[in-house]
Amino acid sequence: MNKISQNNLRLHRKRRVRAKISGTAGMPRLSVFRSLLSMKVQVIDDVQGKTLVAADTKEAKTKNDVAGAKAVGMLVAKKCAEKEIAQVVFDRAGYRYHGKVKALAEGAREGGLVF
Repeated sequence: MNKISQNNLRLHRKRRVRAKISGTAGMPRLSVFRSLLSMKVQVIDDVQGKTLVAADTKEAKTKNDVAGAKAVGMLVAKKCAEKEIAQVVFDRAGYRYHGKVKALAEGAREGGLVF
């Protein structure tokens, strides 16, 4: 019997969630990508297929830990404020809502984004 990898299970959850949520110009999608080396965030308008704002741990000049994820969340919220984006739909991309993903969401909320 073949074992299904954790990443394949995550991708299956990601597809299931993406079937239900979508970003528009009025309320774009805040998409999270987490790896062992960095954490990346994009604010995407799915109707036009364009990335409006992006940020990652390298740009925030932080480590890839919980505090760094919170800093990335604050940075993306600041960039969204400059582009007059107040509300977003949070897309955790199949990752569990704890640790770095939760810290990123809290940082974005502290920066002024509404989910």
